[in-house]
Amino acid sequence: MNTFQATLRHKLKSIDAKALVAQRLKRTPSIVNKLRRFDTMKLARMQDIGGLRAVVTTISKLRALEDAYTARSRFDHELTNTKNYVEQPKPDGYRSIHLVYRYKNKNAAAYNGLLLELQLRTKLQHAWATAVETMGTFLGQALKSKEGDHDWLEFFAVAGAAFAHLERCPPIPGYEELSRRETFERVAAAESELSVLDKLKGFAVAAQAITRKKSGAFHLVVLHSQNKTVTVEGFPRRDLQEAVNRYAVWEARQRGGERVEAVLVSAGPVESLRNAYPNYFLDAADFVKRVQRIIRTVRNGTTVRPTTARLRRNRRG
Repeated sequence: MNTFQATLRHKLKSIDAKALVAQRLKRTPSIVNKLRRFDTMKLARMQDIGGLRAVVTTISKLRALEDAYTARSRFDHELTNTKNYVEQPKPDGYRSIHLVYRYKNKNAAAYNGLLLELQLRTKLQHAWATAVETMGTFLGQALKSKEGDHDWLEFFAVAGAAFAHLERCPPIPGYEELSRRETFERVAAAESELSVLDKLKGFAVAAQAITRKKSGAFHLVVLHSQNKTVTVEGFPRRDLQEAVNRYAVWEARQRGGERVEAVLVSAGPVESLRNAYPNYFLDAADFVKRVQRIIRTVRNGTTVRPTTARLRRNRRG
């Protein structure tokens, strides 16, 4: 990873001096989960145990960086796989460029054959991915793996479609026939239904409170929608049942009409997000800002926003 990071930073000097670079090793629970999810997956073939991520400012700089690796590179390391999810986005809204290399260095033969993945993204693509990770962690749903509540998966898919419009890139599968305006309207409708922005803002505050706590294996996070505040209560592992009971109390208050949203999370997933996103730890502020701008565009127009039911009905693909 250090070898590839040095090369990456060198390339970025002439392409985007403001780019962010992060590296990480895949955590054991993530490795085990991936092996379980895919029947044909083998540990030796897992391409992203070691990973580097570059986040550049614009789509033109992203393409220049990809070109620096695929067209003008003098690497000895073997490029074994390329996935351009910008030109061919995933149906869930994910967009990025993945380059998988097999390490090859006669001066460090012990590492030869190991696989490493480079992820190249724009800030807008990274904002989307960060929001998915943040929401998935606090909802306790694997949204990143396309598992979880349909409404949330649908929201992030249409948000990805809107972001593709903003970067003038190929559309997300299932949204090809929608205009920019229609896509923005669906983002606004889904956000209104789910209160996405309020939740993301609250979760970011909660995450910082969790990481400042010195103890507590579990944390009960309560978002108070009416007064825009967040409370975090920590529980040691031995008091898990008490945490569950307290969570049930807040759930009952919510069902009774109180404007609160309660989630019970483990400190482990929050810390793993810190490792995966060292530069944007649970900070969905950029995503929130972009979606707010999309919603303002819709409200300043004359077209009536579609309902969430229509959003589901009209989804293509």
